[in-house]
Amino acid sequence: MLTGFVARLRAADWVAMDTEADSLHSYPEKVCLMQFSMPGEDALVDPLSGMDLAPLWQALEGRTLLLHGADYDLRMLYRDYQFIPHAVFDTMLAARVAGMREFGLSALVESLLGTKLDKGPQKANWSRRPLTDRMIVYARNDTRYLHSLATLLADRLRALDRLDWHRQMCAQLVHDCTRATEGDPDGLWRIRGSSRLEPKALGILREVWMWRDREARAANQPPFFILNHDHLLALAEQAARGESVDALIPKRFSLRRRRALFEALDRGARLRKASRPLPLRPRGHRLTHAQRLRLERLEARRNRHAATLNLDPSLIASRSDLVALASGCERQERALLPWQKRLLIEPDDRPLSPGASTA
Repeated sequence: MLTGFVARLRAADWVAMDTEADSLHSYPEKVCLMQFSMPGEDALVDPLSGMDLAPLWQALEGRTLLLHGADYDLRMLYRDYQFIPHAVFDTMLAARVAGMREFGLSALVESLLGTKLDKGPQKANWSRRPLTDRMIVYARNDTRYLHSLATLLADRLRALDRLDWHRQMCAQLVHDCTRATEGDPDGLWRIRGSSRLEPKALGILREVWMWRDREARAANQPPFFILNHDHLLALAEQAARGESVDALIPKRFSLRRRRALFEALDRGARLRKASRPLPLRPRGHRLTHAQRLRLERLEARRNRHAATLNLDPSLIASRSDLVALASGCERQERALLPWQKRLLIEPDDRPLSPGASTA
């Protein structure tokens, strides 16, 4: 069956693609379904069936794939299959570059094509088999309209002379989502809110986070099903103060799970001072007066262009991008796409390094 589909895929004038994963139901998450549309056909490929998918990836080599909100799909496909597309046309990015404020798939299909999509199965467990009829319809609709959307949006971008802006952003998206990154073990357990903790509480948090990760993998459940982040922080804080944590432990926990959690809390509390993690210091530095002035100029210039072009200002540059540019970060300036650099950087407005004078 896959052989015939791959042959049709190779011959297709265009290919739209999407994926479904089970991030709300399993840990670690995995790609559970792949959807494809091409002229005259909408098809589903089941990666959980055990079939050899190598011919599929080979058939997609050298193609421009139509996707919507491709970031997550590209990261999952690279992680699980080391697949790197030649190029993508992301309809969500296209809508944003065209100045549209409602750029979700359902919103675009309804506003541009006049069709209302069913959002019901969006959070379904896509690892379960068989798929329901409603899930199948939902999955097919994720790619069925992408070619029509891409055609309309490309026309808008062409009329606005922004088609190359979109091409640059899609190329950057592929680059960012399909490269190996060095893992930062500390970055995993330093959850939101952990910056307020003292070293002893941080050591406990690290042990409890690792315990939760092991439990989640063993149970094949997302970590927040075991304990959410707020629970982890509260446990670490109270244990560091020597207070009882019994009231924070869910009654649904088995005796084994309770015992393992208390062992993790004890390990963290017993860490020697030299072994405790330290709070992270802010990476940035205080801007000089000259740099603050440059930040104001950059922000004003960005906002002026955004208003004139009817664009979300963050599409040109985020606040953190502007701060880095004002600080004289050459790497940040190099990271700007050519169209963003043309709007933001002027020849007589070069970065000022820390301590530079305007005299």
